[in-house]
Amino acid sequence: MATTSTDFVAFKKAMKAAWMTGDFGRIASANENRGQEFIDRLRLAPGTRVLDVACGTGNQSLPAARAGADVTGLDIATNLLAQARERAEKEGLKIRFVEGDAEELPFSVAEFDVVLSMFGAMFAPRPERVAAEFLRVCKPSGMIAMANWSPGGFTAEMFRINSKYAPAPPDVPAPVLWGDESVARKRFASAARVETARRDVVFDFPFGPAEVVEMFRTYFGPTRTALSKLDPAAQKAMLEDLTRHWASRNEGDASHTIVRSEYLEVRAYPR
Repeated sequence: MATTSTDFVAFKKAMKAAWMTGDFGRIASANENRGQEFIDRLRLAPGTRVLDVACGTGNQSLPAARAGADVTGLDIATNLLAQARERAEKEGLKIRFVEGDAEELPFSVAEFDVVLSMFGAMFAPRPERVAAEFLRVCKPSGMIAMANWSPGGFTAEMFRINSKYAPAPPDVPAPVLWGDESVARKRFASAARVETARRDVVFDFPFGPAEVVEMFRTYFGPTRTALSKLDPAAQKAMLEDLTRHWASRNEGDASHTIVRSEYLEVRAYPR
């Protein structure tokens, strides 16, 4: 068995701090419609017991509850959970939000009909534990549904730029491997039938690429954290790399950013 050197307790503590930095809700709001579409494709029946892992500010939890599901949302970031609770309360939706870790879900065996995660659990550093936990808490007749950024997509390249300046430990797999069909199938194959589909998110911002990067610099925790560890010259270089990346894929113009980013939708049906 391969040995590892990463202190995962410390690593996840730092990861939690990064996601709590800034205001991820400002970023997540751009994907609210994608969360609704993701839930719509699941065709949840009223009363379905749903667990939304790495729920963030509730982009999937809220539409699932609107569909009549009995929803629990889980995330490591307490500030994101607070935003999710506030959003649910404003709509009069009864959703249980709890702080927790995708690698150690605080729930019983076969407690949920559907376990889902959209651009969330893919960031946990030990994917084999995530897969095992999803399978443990999902009913044998249930469904696991994930949306994971593809390794060859726009967002994956943005992550690679981040990691160029703030690399992860070498024994932590790249989160975007969850978006590789063969890898996703292998992680669930021993205990589930797996189906996949490739889909796109369209980022649409009413301002240019440089302003998009400034928004991520201000509100996106992982980017803020990476920049905080760099000297001024490296900060400038990283921001320039990110701006070039957004500009190179922009289908809009200098004052309107439209970028497509591919992701892999995974559905696993426990046997």
